[in-house]
This record gives sequence, structure tokens and C-alpha cells, in this order.
Amino acid sequence: MAAVFLVTLYEYSPLFYIALVSVCFLVTSALVLGWFGLGVPVILRNSEEAESSTRVLKKRMRQVKNPFGLEIPNPAAASVTRGVTLTPDCLEDCVLTCYWGCNVQKLHEALQKHVYCFRIKTPQALEDALYDEYLYKQQHLQSIKKNDKAEKYCQLPEDAQVVDFGPVPRARYPLVALLTLADEEDREIYDIIAMVAVIHIPDESYRLSCRILYQYLLLAQGQYHDLKQLFMSANSSAPSSSSTFPGESSTDTGLLEKAGLAGDEPESQEENSKDCVVCQNGPVNWVLLPCRHTCLCDGCIKYFQQCPMCRQFVQESFPLCSKKEQDEGESTHV
Repeated sequence: MAAVFLVTLYEYSPLFYIALVSVCFLVTSALVLGWFGLGVPVILRNSEEAESSTRVLKKRMRQVKNPFGLEIPNPAAASVTRGVTLTPDCLEDCVLTCYWGCNVQKLHEALQKHVYCFRIKTPQALEDALYDEYLYKQQHLQSIKKNDKAEKYCQLPEDAQVVDFGPVPRARYPLVALLTLADEEDREIYDIIAMVAVIHIPDESYRLSCRILYQYLLLAQGQYHDLKQLFMSANSSAPSSSSTFPGESSTDTGLLEKAGLAGDEPESQEENSKDCVVCQNGPVNWVLLPCRHTCLCDGCIKYFQQCPMCRQFVQESFPLCSKKEQDEGESTHV
């Protein structure tokens, strides 16, 4: 009925046809030029409009000093039968305790107890939360002195007769390392009072290279945070716990991911500079979330709603250092 009415109206009023074509042309032009703001490519708009339409939230960060550090100096030599060598790097005197074959469910329940029940400040507190659900405990009786990077050797006893930790999905983590502050007074100074590191150790079932899978920082206020790696836009000389090693195949990586034991793998980079990936001029300073790519400078961050590295939408971002810290660093370098 409406079509018949429009046809009749067109036959008696050519001005209606002209008006209808004009309206369609204006609506199409508005959609193409982005007048309605319907997600049109930014390249069709001017720079001021693109900058004003960006709504990436700046995440408020709080600087916290982490007194704990843990590395694996020789991951290729680690195995369940030969053990593993760990290198703590702590700012204060600490205690290293290793738990072999720790129950996965009990460990995560213990982290929840740290939030709701009691604080895990000592190895005994973690053992109480785990209900002794581990195969073997190894504790270095002498506390690790601050800034002492001496290697600590951890190994299962021969009478344990453990050659693997079962098929996938595993009910036990191969190794869980706990770092706690040795001095009770230090626990009142630092916000971070303990660190739990989940470590994969090669065994007869899975001969994947040794690596730190997860690191949890336990705070005195009752929170815990998963320490994750940032993906820089250039090569970094600093060692990484989640770096890949020669001889590791893509099939092994897939098995590790299927088992739920895969850590975040850093992307291979070919650039040697740490300049912004967009302008190639300013220093990289901004971390994009949730992808954690660190690839933009202070000048380019305001123009992007998607990560230029992986094209994922940016929900939040935060700077590695403030403008004041940058100026102080440049003056010190000069």
C-alpha cells in the first residue's frame, strides 16, 4: 500500500523524487564521512576529530617495591631426576622453600585463603593452607642474604621414585618455589610479603624445557597479583623466564598450552632500537591493555584505539614512567 502511494505521489510530483534522491545522497555522504561517528576509519577524519574521539582510559598505577626475584640460570640442565638450580635475587634477607608435586587445586585455594582467611607470610602458613598436599618439601635452612645471587640447588630425594607428574590435565605442579621475608620487621615495611613461583620441570611424560610458568605476588593487605611479562617492541637483553629455548618445537608448545601450563611467549623481534613503532622517533613509554604490548610513545598514544602490533582494541593503558621521571633520567644521562 505504501509503495502504491509513493508511486502515485511520484507520478504527480517530480519534486518529491528530487527531494528523495537528495536525502539519500546526504545520508550516504554522512555515513561515509563519519558525521554520525559510527566507527568509520580514522584516516578519513582530521587529526583533531580523531584525537577527540579516542576514549582509551588511563589506568591509575601505584608504585610498589618488589623485594623478590627468581631466575633459572641453566634451564636446559633441569629435570625431575637431576633437579633444578634456582638463583634468588632479593632486596632483603629471604627464605626459599620448594614444594615438589604440589596439588594444583590446593595451591589456588591457598591463594584464596590469603585473601579471605589469613596472610601467607611464612612457609608454615602456606603449608597449613595446602594441607600438606605436596610430595616433598625442601627448605634452605640458612636465609638468603640480600643482593646475594648464589645458586640454590633443588632436587627430589632418590627414595621418592618420582619420574613424572602424570598425564594431562595434571593434578600437581612439578615445582612450586616460595620466597618469604626472613626478618619479621621487613614484613611491616614492604607491601609485598611473599612470592609464589610455579615452575615446569621436564619429566618422562613432557620433556619441555624448564621455565617459570606463573609468579604470584602476595600483598600484606590480602591481595595477590599475577606477575605478567610485557611485550616490548624491541629486543631486550634482560633474561626472561618465559623465553623459548633452542630445540623446542611448535608441537611441544601446543601440548603445553593444552595442559594449561603454557606461559606467555614473547614475540620475536628484529629491531634493535626502542623507538615508537609508529613515529620511529619518540621512546616507547606506554603499555596497552589487555594485550600488554609496549610499543607507543607519549605523542602517539592518543591517536590509537587499537594496538598497532596485534590490532586488539585497547581498554586501558598506563605509562612506564611519568614525564618528570623521563626529564630526570635525561638530565642524569647528560
